[in-house]
This record gives sequence, structure tokens and C-alpha cells, in this order.
Amino acid sequence: MTQIKKLGPGLALCLALAVPCWLLGKAFPLVGGPVFAILAGMIISLFYRTKDRTQAGIAYTSKKVLQYAVILLGFGLNLSEIAKVGATSLPIIVSTISTSLIVSFLLYKLMKMPANISTLIGVGSSICGGSAIAATAPVIGADDEEIAQSISVIFLFNIVAALIFPTLGGMLGLSNEGFGLFAGTAVNDTSSVTATAAAWDGMHPGANTLDQATIVKLTRTLAIIPITLALAIWRTARARRTGGGQQSSFSLKKVFPFFILFFVLASVITTVATSFGVPSSVFQPFKELSKFFIIMAMAAIGLNTDLIKLVRTGGKPIFMGLCCWVAIAAVSLGMQHVLGIW
Repeated sequence: MTQIKKLGPGLALCLALAVPCWLLGKAFPLVGGPVFAILAGMIISLFYRTKDRTQAGIAYTSKKVLQYAVILLGFGLNLSEIAKVGATSLPIIVSTISTSLIVSFLLYKLMKMPANISTLIGVGSSICGGSAIAATAPVIGADDEEIAQSISVIFLFNIVAALIFPTLGGMLGLSNEGFGLFAGTAVNDTSSVTATAAAWDGMHPGANTLDQATIVKLTRTLAIIPITLALAIWRTARARRTGGGQQSSFSLKKVFPFFILFFVLASVITTVATSFGVPSSVFQPFKELSKFFIIMAMAAIGLNTDLIKLVRTGGKPIFMGLCCWVAIAAVSLGMQHVLGIW
């Protein structure tokens, strides 16, 4: 009862924001509910500074509810379907992820960017946008403003990609298979991947690239597992090197992303169940709940974010996001050419 009194007001506020943003995301999938939620939270924070009464629930939503969303995301991954497409897409996926991480690391060094923002933009650009940021943020200890800034950068280039990639693919003479791989590897967020592929299908009746692009995108999502584990180990090693006499107070167990193990378990459950004839539609409610939890968490993050400060400090993160985005697109197309797909 004490926990309900402590967390209830903040949870209720995030829930009240999430419902209309979820509906707006359904109506405008190119933008998506998480972006509406984070913007709504930031706008409200300009006029209403969260009080002690709501702060505990907002903090819980931005951290714990975000982790629950990642766990539920696993129910959308059928590993057997991913394996079918993986043989073709895996070299391109590995190349684009590596490229984004390398570019973000180099720019972090050259521009003296904050480490957490650089990591989140690199991971969000290379893996799966908001979902990757949601999984990575707790592991590296990112605060709400760093998450908000990274999400904003990813959103910007999602919009640009969805608008120009179908036309660009046509100008380059990509096949339907080639564009499915391009959209699945070079667009960040799942909703933007589906919007981009759907636009291509509209321009090329009968192409049916949407399914392939979505499966390639879900294959990229699996990279959340090794990336978060590697970051947890790296954070532990860095703390031990720099912690001096306090190194005994920091351990891998404290930062290990245990919620990622539940994410993997959810994927395995889905794969095994569907192999025994359980229809994939059974898991659809879990996937929808995952999306709604992400929207709730983004609302909480927006409420804890200073919009004015975000705008003032946005130049370098946007430039980093642009470089990662251009590099990923170029490598995706280049690898297709090398593999003989394009």
C-alpha cells in the first residue's frame, strides 16, 4: 500500500499522457507514439515542474517500466523466421552495426561528446532506434535528458529516411529484395521501417517488401543482446580501473542487464510455441503492451527533461546522428553490391 501511495500519482500522470499519445501514434505511424509522448512530456515540463508527489512514480516509469517494455518486446521475435532471412541479411546487418558504432566512437573522441549520448546514438542508429536506446540506457546509467536527446536525434533521421528512401531506391534501381534489405538495415525504428517499406510497395504494386524488411529489422533487434552485455562488462572494467579504493563497491552483477535474459526467454517461448502450432497472434497483446510501456516511459522521460537545454545542446548529437545515418545507408548499399544483390 505504501508503494502504491508513493508511485501511484506519477504512474497515473504518465498513463494519462500515454493513452492519447498511443492513439496519435496509431493515426500517425511515421511519427509514432513514443515521439508524441516524449514531446508532450517535455512541453508539460516547461509549465509544470514535477513535485515530490509525482517524482517517484515518474522515475519508476522511466526506468523499470522501460525495462518491462524491452522484456515484452521479445514476444515479437520468432527466432525461426529470423534464421530463414539471416543468411542473406546477416553480413549486411553486422557491417552496418559495426559502422555505426565505429563512427559514433570516432566522433565522440573528435568532438568530445558526452559518452552516454554518443553510445545511445550509435546503438540507436545501428540496431533498432528507441528499443535499443531503452535497453542500453539502464546498462550505461544514462539519465533522462540523455535518453531524450538520443531519441530526438533518431526520430529526426527516421522521418527523413521514410520520406526519401523509396524514391532513392527507385533511382538506384534496387530490386524488391534489395530495397527490403536496405529498409531493414538502414532505417532505425520499426515503425519507420514499416512506413518506408509500405511506401515502396505502394510505388511498386505486388512488391511485398514489407514482410522482408520487417524480418530483417527484427534480426537487427537481436543485436541488443551482445551489445548490452558487452557494455555492462566494459562499464565494470572501467569502474575497476578508475574506482581506486571504491572498486569493491562496483561489480558486474550491479549493472548486468538481467532484463535482457527475460527478453531472450520471451523470444524462445514465442519460437517454441509457434513451432508447436500456436498462432503468432496469441503473442500480439504482449507486443502491443510493450509498445504502450515504451510510450509511458517516454512520457516520463519527457517530464524529466529540460526542453530549452535540449535545444541549446542539440547541434553535436544531430551531427553525430547524421554521420551514423549516412554511413549506415552507404554501407548497406555497398554490401548489397559486394554480395551481388544489387
